[in-house]
Amino acid sequence: MEYVKLVIGVETDYQEALIAELFDMDFNGFEQQQDRIITYIARENFEDQIREQINQLLSSYPGNGFIESEEVIADQNWNRQWEETIRAQTIGQFFVEPTWSVEKTPEDKILLKIDPKMSFGTGYHETTRLVLKLLPDIIRDGDMVIDAGTGTGILAIASIKLGAKYALAFDIDDWSISNARENVGLNDVADFITVKKGSTDVIPKGEKADVLLANIERNTIIELLHDFVKALKLNGHLVLSGLLAKDREEILNKLENNFKINGISQENEWIAIHAQKIGT
Repeated sequence: MEYVKLVIGVETDYQEALIAELFDMDFNGFEQQQDRIITYIARENFEDQIREQINQLLSSYPGNGFIESEEVIADQNWNRQWEETIRAQTIGQFFVEPTWSVEKTPEDKILLKIDPKMSFGTGYHETTRLVLKLLPDIIRDGDMVIDAGTGTGILAIASIKLGAKYALAFDIDDWSISNARENVGLNDVADFITVKKGSTDVIPKGEKADVLLANIERNTIIELLHDFVKALKLNGHLVLSGLLAKDREEILNKLENNFKINGISQENEWIAIHAQKIGT
């Protein structure tokens, strides 16, 4: 089979968000470089409509990304090439490590073994790092956690390792469900995390969480916010990420009737909002 290789110029801050969009278009094998992404798609699936869709998507990002080059090449092991770009890293109290890493876990860090397999949540992106840094001050022993749009499952796994009793993790993407379950097993927390395909409809009726995490894009957060309110206990914690700094006021306005804001953290253009439920 032949593939089309695309080199897409886009600022580093927006790469993981773009990767999530491209994955839904059947692209594979993403390699992230400074201000560019290299990705592949089967030639038979690459049509002018897809090219136009990518250009429209890129025009919505600051800096107006663009397709730098396009070429047809023979089949290769895209996953292996992509995996080679992922390295172990320290994020707050955590040490995030792919299984192929040979680095030693620092003694004062909590190990998270994550094989991304192209699911969102490698720890490389600002949105994931922001939430991981917040969790130690939020999670308490015995907490019930909901991880909306779980991706690799990294946030649910981190919550359990911090002392949460149980986590429900869900995602609408088949690849993410498979990957999250794999990572749950790698971290020996399968007894404490349930991974389901779907959205807020998979939350059992009447179940209330102590903490709800949503590292997803702005429009989806707004769409699901009413469900998040219902799924949280009074005084429960809501952590929203996947948001740009320019989204701050809009999201705060949506939260004002039901939540008090405990803090807003920022890395580059991305923010995470920590709020606490005060009403229904």
